[in-house]
Amino acid sequence: MRKTVIVVLSVTILAAILLLYFYTDIFINTKQPEISNTTSTETPVTNINGAELNGEITAPVFDVETSEPKYFGDVAGFYASPVETGEYPGIVMIHEWWGLNDIIKDMAKMLSSQGYRVLAVDLYNGEIAADSTRARELATSLDQELALENMQAAIVYLKDQGSTKLASLGWCFGGGQSMQLAVKDGVLDATVIYYGTLVTDQEQLSTVTWPVLGIFGAEDTSIPVETVNEFDAALGTLNIVHEVYIYPGVGHAFANPSGQNTTLLWRT
Repeated sequence: MRKTVIVVLSVTILAAILLLYFYTDIFINTKQPEISNTTSTETPVTNINGAELNGEITAPVFDVETSEPKYFGDVAGFYASPVETGEYPGIVMIHEWWGLNDIIKDMAKMLSSQGYRVLAVDLYNGEIAADSTRARELATSLDQELALENMQAAIVYLKDQGSTKLASLGWCFGGGQSMQLAVKDGVLDATVIYYGTLVTDQEQLSTVTWPVLGIFGAEDTSIPVETVNEFDAALGTLNIVHEVYIYPGVGHAFANPSGQNTTLLWRT
């Protein structure tokens, strides 16, 4: 039976996929050049309260509280966590090239409402780019080693809050940083990359021993489909559990709510 799935901001299906990574022992490794529903009808994905998740979930499950802790020296991030005491996976959330702006903070709150501790890191030490020229300057001048130390400090912070399962996710610039954290750190339980710069070298990828989720746009000229397919093939060769999705008809940054592709329709 065919059905229409609606995804708002692409984050609700992400929550379902992350929960699948964290709480099941079996994950199907498939290459999917076209979008399909990632939630199996045979094995429903549930949240921490046992409620079934699907692509239409948008309502919060938990009330969320937020703060702006200093987690890396004087660098403050944005922390969102369910108010209710419980065991929640921790997510290192990494901003786009614009910096830690309100869009990323809203995404942190949205994901936290599904049952996660989320620390949105700040790799620009408080600066938010006002235009693409400044955003490019900030992204290209990044000290990568310092950025890794920053993200590793975020992992420590989430562990200190009680999370034992840890993942990273980022969009655009942040997707590339999520990739870098995966190949350079080695202490995660899942990696999520929204259209970020990829590593396709098998030797570098061989350090990854946990599930990887990649989400890309078919019309993205900065992360072309050919590179995505190479990435997918490398993960497959290394037997790394993964799923790669290429959304048809959209380009780079399609999940950003300031754009025109924040609500996607597709048929399965």
